Amino acid sequence: MKEIKKKKIKIKKKKKFYTLATIVLLISMVFTFCFCYLLTPKIEIEKKKATFNYDEKVTIPKYHAYAMNKEIDKKVKVKSDVKEHEVGNYFVHYQVKYSFFSVEKLALIKIVDKKKPEIILKGSKDVYVCPSEEYEEIGFSAKDEYDGDLTDKVLIKNDKDKIYYKVEDSSHNTFVTSRNVYYEDNEKPVITLKGSNKIYLYLNNTYQEPGFDVKDNCDKNIEVKVSGTVNAKKVGTYKITYTATDNSNNTSSVERYVEVISNQESGKGIIYLTFDDGPSNSITPKILEILKKKGIYATFFVINHDDSLNYLIKREYTEGHSVALHSYTHNYQYIYSSVDNYFSDLNKIRDKVYKITGEYTNIIRFPGGGSNTISKKYQPGIMSQLTSDVSNKGFHYFDWNVDCEDGAGVRDPNRIYQNVIGSLSKSRENVVLMHDFENNYGTLNALENIIDYGIQNGYQFRKITMNTEEVHHRPNN
Repeated sequence: MKEIKKKKIKIKKKKKFYTLATIVLLISMVFTFCFCYLLTPKIEIEKKKATFNYDEKVTIPKYHAYAMNKEIDKKVKVKSDVKEHEVGNYFVHYQVKYSFFSVEKLALIKIVDKKKPEIILKGSKDVYVCPSEEYEEIGFSAKDEYDGDLTDKVLIKNDKDKIYYKVEDSSHNTFVTSRNVYYEDNEKPVITLKGSNKIYLYLNNTYQEPGFDVKDNCDKNIEVKVSGTVNAKKVGTYKITYTATDNSNNTSSVERYVEVISNQESGKGIIYLTFDDGPSNSITPKILEILKKKGIYATFFVINHDDSLNYLIKREYTEGHSVALHSYTHNYQYIYSSVDNYFSDLNKIRDKVYKITGEYTNIIRFPGGGSNTISKKYQPGIMSQLTSDVSNKGFHYFDWNVDCEDGAGVRDPNRIYQNVIGSLSKSRENVVLMHDFENNYGTLNALENIIDYGIQNGYQFRKITMNTEEVHHRPNN
């Protein structure tokens, strides 16, 4: 019994020892934990996730680090793998060491593309197709600010009378547009007259129809009805109408006027003031003011300048003067190298004048005149050919019989004045050659005195028309 009691006492003592040891261990662990906790640095990140569009500037999330209630921001090392302007997920690493402890945290940076791509359709969004045809894609392009050209990524879907275009960029932003297709023909046939829309025919001559061309966007073999007649035995203006109708009942018509004229007007005692190589900003407007002041009309043989001077050609026309043709290029080497070159140049200036005035003119003057010899250098015999050809094509060409010589370099107003009045004659028509090119102040300053002399001495001033008797030089080539 005594031995049993002794064993029980020993067990109780052991239990007390273990309990005490456990308490001491726990206290030690708590103390150690608290001590470690206080020594372990802390990092607080303002935003653990941040999103930016690819075209924005990326800013690293702010942070705050501390340990033992002390601020230790300066000890934090920040590393980032962010690639600005490149879509993707990136991490920012924050690391701080304090005492024996090191702490690391991460922030997620997302660079995204939220902008949609764009599809640009060529042509109109409303397309009309001939009823008997199928729609052929006009074309399109697609672009994305981030991905660049996405044209080859566009998906096309035909849905009866509507075509859908869809494109998706690498960030799955989608753009959709559409085009309406109407299977209708709303376009009129186009009739193009050969030759001029105004033809001059001398009395008792035979009218020959120059012809026409007709085109239609859908139909071939369009019939053109020609109505109207020309009585070449009676002076007057006659209208010829050309009418075309396609299979969809679209109708168009154009008109040509044929003016039957009597014998050419007598030019005796008449002065025709003509100006070559204009218009110009410095001279032409002032010449027009003088002509308006004196109440007379002149003829301007124009060449091509930049379109900023078109208003002066329009002004010449609206103020009642004759706008005639000189040259488009005024390049002798080109013009006189071949007959084709000459007429190509002439038709270009003729078309330009038509666009400005709305009227075709057939009154022309050869660069250098019909008697020029410089053309021999480029094509022997070309002037003899051209003087014949222009007449056969219905053009009236005018040289001159009075030269103020400003084209030869004379700039003295008194010499120009004497050159003109000394060559005038009442026994003929007087076609006076002058120029309104830039800064030709000699001619400008002599002009009013020339007009006054003509009026005081019983001359009449007129503009050249298709009825004016032509003045020609003898061709020297």
